[in-house]
Amino acid sequence: MQVVVLAGGLSPERDVSIRSGRRVAEALRAAAPDWEVLERDIDADLLGDLSSMQPDCVVPLVHGAAGEDGALRDVLECLGLAYVGSRPNPSRMAFDKTIAKAVVEVDTPASVSLPHSTFRELGAAGVLRALDARLGLPVVVKPARGGSALGASVVREPGDLPAAMVGAFAYGEVALIEAFVIGMEVAIGVIDTGAGPRALPAVEIVPDGGFYDYAARYTAGTTEFYVPARLADDVAARAADAAVAVHSLLKLRDWSRIDFIIDAAGTPWFLEANVAPGMTETSLVPQALTAAGEDIGSMMVSLVNEAVTRV
Repeated sequence: MQVVVLAGGLSPERDVSIRSGRRVAEALRAAAPDWEVLERDIDADLLGDLSSMQPDCVVPLVHGAAGEDGALRDVLECLGLAYVGSRPNPSRMAFDKTIAKAVVEVDTPASVSLPHSTFRELGAAGVLRALDARLGLPVVVKPARGGSALGASVVREPGDLPAAMVGAFAYGEVALIEAFVIGMEVAIGVIDTGAGPRALPAVEIVPDGGFYDYAARYTAGTTEFYVPARLADDVAARAADAAVAVHSLLKLRDWSRIDFIIDAAGTPWFLEANVAPGMTETSLVPQALTAAGEDIGSMMVSLVNEAVTRV
């Protein structure tokens, strides 16, 4: 078996992607020592190399638009290659938070999507007044397309909203302004190795600074994690069911990570879905696997085998 792990690319999440790819490749080599596992970056020679090699399977771990908006998966399908993860159209829906929130039939915070062009043409002051009237404060402002909380911030005072919008627009044309839900932030990995999607234990996220931003995600020691999350059994079951429901409603495949805020009443509020979950030392799916008594290598071997049988 020859497996190519794709990681890197040119998005702002390049470094995270490389770390994820390296960890998955090492885990595959340890779990399947007779396989040839190659790590490959994204560049102009990639398609020619893949066409020549015709690997048995590709594992796309490119984060950001280059790897999660469906385009890379479209190309892999054009080449007739088996790959781990969701197909192109579901990936596109999940990557755009606005679309994902509209598609899933679970609770999700009220929100407004605002293109940069509209923000400019209608005037910042008027738009901000309308946002405040619709959503109130606090709100979370983030790019509608993107990951790792790049360009995301919590706005608690009206005067901070313009800077937050500028920060979000720095990472994308459309900003998502979302009502802030007070509660516990959790991430739930969903895995399907052929027997149907199942939820891993929820990971509770407690960042030192109060907001799970890029630094809190990838700087060791800046965030506390509780796995499984400190939830009552019935609430944990409700959150797990909601994660599997989102995975299924978006027609995702193989694996995903679904993020929620769970409020004081035990209601899970859907935030976003990730089709190429981070697999670094501080990432959430590996922590959930450990809590479930599983490991990255065995899971990836199962996912690769499942992908190969689909072709």
